[in-house]
Amino acid sequence: MEILLIIRFCCNCTYALLYKPIDRVTRSTLVLHDLLKHTPVDHPDYPLLQDALRISQNFLSSINEDIDPRRTAVTTPKGETRQLVKDGFLVEMSESSRKLRHVFLFTDVLLCAKLKKTSAGKHQQYDCKWYIPLADLVFPSPEESEASPQVHLFPDHELEDMKMKISALKSEIQKEKANKGQSRAIERLKKKMFENEFLLLLNSPTIPFRIHNRNGKSYLFLLSSDYERSEWREAIQKLQKKDLQAFVLSSVELQVLTGSCFKLRTVHNIPVTSNKDDDESPGLYGFLHVIVHSAKGFKQSANLYCTLEVDSFGYFVSKAKTRVFRDTTEPKWDEEFEIELEGSQSLRILCYEKCYDKTKVNKDNNEIVDKIMGKGQIQLDPQTVETKNWHTDVIEMNGIKVEFSMKFTSRDMSLKRTPSKKQTGVFGVKISVVTKRERSKVPYIVRQCVEEVEKRGIEEVGIYRISGVATDIQALKAVFDANNKDILLMLSDMDINAIAGTLKLYFRELPEPLLTDRLYPAFMEGIALSDPAAKENCMMHLLRSLPDPNLITFLFLLEHLKRVAEKEPINKMSLHNLATVFGPTLLRPSEVESKAHLTSAADIWSHDVMAQVQVLLYYLQHPPISFAELKRNTLYFSTDV
Repeated sequence: MEILLIIRFCCNCTYALLYKPIDRVTRSTLVLHDLLKHTPVDHPDYPLLQDALRISQNFLSSINEDIDPRRTAVTTPKGETRQLVKDGFLVEMSESSRKLRHVFLFTDVLLCAKLKKTSAGKHQQYDCKWYIPLADLVFPSPEESEASPQVHLFPDHELEDMKMKISALKSEIQKEKANKGQSRAIERLKKKMFENEFLLLLNSPTIPFRIHNRNGKSYLFLLSSDYERSEWREAIQKLQKKDLQAFVLSSVELQVLTGSCFKLRTVHNIPVTSNKDDDESPGLYGFLHVIVHSAKGFKQSANLYCTLEVDSFGYFVSKAKTRVFRDTTEPKWDEEFEIELEGSQSLRILCYEKCYDKTKVNKDNNEIVDKIMGKGQIQLDPQTVETKNWHTDVIEMNGIKVEFSMKFTSRDMSLKRTPSKKQTGVFGVKISVVTKRERSKVPYIVRQCVEEVEKRGIEEVGIYRISGVATDIQALKAVFDANNKDILLMLSDMDINAIAGTLKLYFRELPEPLLTDRLYPAFMEGIALSDPAAKENCMMHLLRSLPDPNLITFLFLLEHLKRVAEKEPINKMSLHNLATVFGPTLLRPSEVESKAHLTSAADIWSHDVMAQVQVLLYYLQHPPISFAELKRNTLYFSTDV
């Protein structure tokens, strides 16, 4: 009886001291979430509630991290306890081809597995491809690693085509559901969508992550994100600080360990949208404006910069990079970026120390390796970011605190072309007005930006894709609008991505697209023609129908973009990449005309956007087009469209 009372007393103490406080925090977090949901953004308590919610969520996350390993233990035949620390899907280069693997990190071993194909009704099992005891696992330094065979990179246009197919299938599924279509038809579309998402996930990663068994073979994974590479490396190195012994698993031990993977795994599905439940958030579509303010907590001076990553189509992509702040412990960037979101749910910030030592080159991709000083991630909660006001926050990473602000603009809002009230500038002013005033064939702003990009930015990786600093772009916009005499001096000192961003902004803010509202429906019909000869006649006829300032400027830009694409091996910008960046900018109808063409806020890759990209790509892939030749041929064609 006394023993029972003691057991009951211990249980009550455990509940009172351990579970009850955590349960209370969990319930408080839910209450805070509901309060925040129903509190106006301009209410004085709103920021206090946000802080309280963030603190509660961080506390629960840390509790979950501590609890997880205890729930993911497996006992070996020798009676030892082996815990699963981390698992996930990675792309492995095996025999010169890409293979999707499920990788399991246990407390003393890294195991790479493949899910076996099983017949209906049978339990799924993993097949172990290889394993490395952590005592034998090493990360080769750049100078130690051997040059690997050239990794086959999928052409950008093929990856973009996959994205377009995925979005088109997603739209079809939504239509079927709205029309209460047959479940069999929906399942068939979902299967096609999964196949395309799987291919995209398999072929998009390019960042090398090499590990080596000191007793033999090296293995190479390809990741989409430096953040992900850092997570795996840090998790392994943390475990390697313990006193680990080398070992060889017997066939029985390996079978037991591999057999446990299915039950212990924490990542159950490949990270594709077709695996999501219908009630899960589709993510945000539009533009996220982020200001990276400053960072504190560095122990010694260094050359520091930050990069920003967001998720898109199941994987993370690097979208922006601050300038390098030299020799400091408290960098103050105060740089603003505009990041396009495609169903994004998370924002990651990584802080690096810049390496200028050219001997430290990663032989897998010939890039200098910069050291990650810290990294952090936040969820993009639509209720928090979908406000007109800036939301300021701090990400803590390895003792470093990075302060940033953000606000979100929906795709509907970002599509608007607003004519300028002042006709003395160049932004928001019709191109015919600007060229007439300047007595030029191509606007001065276009000529100067193109000249500067070709002079010092044509080999810049991601030129026109990587965001320039928004404050720099606005400064350039102001001097071009004022026709300031210091324009050339300012251009020569400005970051090249800001100049590229200014050129894109100029075309985006034209009150009417460069290829005109009037001809937009005809361009959409022309690009859809299946007969090559008919398409050629139609597309050339449409160019001849453009006003002269529009046509001359378009042909000038076209030749520039072709010259940029010639440097694709260095700048990674293919014709398709450039068409993706500039197509909607040059074709998207103005607000008045676009009501019938507006893209859905939940689907950035609508049929219209795809067609806009295809129109520009058609002209980029076409042999050189001469203005004089087009005009000569006008005699043989009607100009009515």
